[in-house]
Amino acid sequence: MRPPVPVILNRSSGSAEDRDTDDRIRKAFRSAGLEADVQLAATGEEVVALARRAAAGASEVVVAAGGDGTIGSVASVLLEGEKALGVIPLGTLNHFAKDLEIPTDAEAAARTVVEGRVVRVDVGEVNGRVFVNNSSLGLYPRIVKHRDEQRVRLKWGKWPAFVWATVHALHRHAALDVLLSIDGREIRRSTPFVFVGNNAYEIEGFDIGSRDRIDRGELSLYLAPGARPGGLVLLAIRAFLGQLRPARGFEALRTAALTIETRSGRARVATDGEISTLETPLRYRVRPKTLRVVVPREKRKGEAP
Repeated sequence: MRPPVPVILNRSSGSAEDRDTDDRIRKAFRSAGLEADVQLAATGEEVVALARRAAAGASEVVVAAGGDGTIGSVASVLLEGEKALGVIPLGTLNHFAKDLEIPTDAEAAARTVVEGRVVRVDVGEVNGRVFVNNSSLGLYPRIVKHRDEQRVRLKWGKWPAFVWATVHALHRHAALDVLLSIDGREIRRSTPFVFVGNNAYEIEGFDIGSRDRIDRGELSLYLAPGARPGGLVLLAIRAFLGQLRPARGFEALRTAALTIETRSGRARVATDGEISTLETPLRYRVRPKTLRVVVPREKRKGEAP
């Protein structure tokens, strides 16, 4: 008989703020034929602590119930181990789950954990911090910081605060001067953002922001050198129209590792949507196929044989 599966539930993630979420998860697993030991966390530190305790237990799977930040925190504990990561997506966007075609419905996701298969995927790392989706400097961390300030000060919802924060960040545009060391080259750029992805992202059309593979053993790097606020809006329009790749003022590179230096010696960095201030240089690397994840039995489109 399989032991109860430990589920680390981050109370602050998206739909997890509902009071009955833990009961819904228990019922979803029971319906799939397995008991769930739901453990509640209020902070990222608690998520990691609970994941470490769960990884030392009898279950072959440790489940992260929350958004991409929660998934990344649990993943950081399970790297290069024998335990597999299960996912119950409860965040706002759930990029990691969607890219692996893990259902975003709790009951279907629980059934995937119970009946699915295990695959190995890559993770990215910056100065020892693991990310399953992406990391960025410049514009996005500023937006998130201002969004959170507005949510606290004005009691706004996440999306109204995000829209206002985006307008605010574009209005107070400030370029980021960086020195990139990549594949033996040094590249100086002044750019509103530096985006580092765990594998390549779709950057054009209606599938923008998705990945068809997370196991190619590479990082993707995106920059917009010299772009002003109006230029960023134009780049976004061209991206949705499928005309970004030949656009001036946009660069896309792929590598296994890179280093980023800034003038100040410190940088506000986003990793899977979580913001922290790190000392530079920022040392990024991909860690190929170090994470075991439970995914649906049916192979997804574009998956390696």
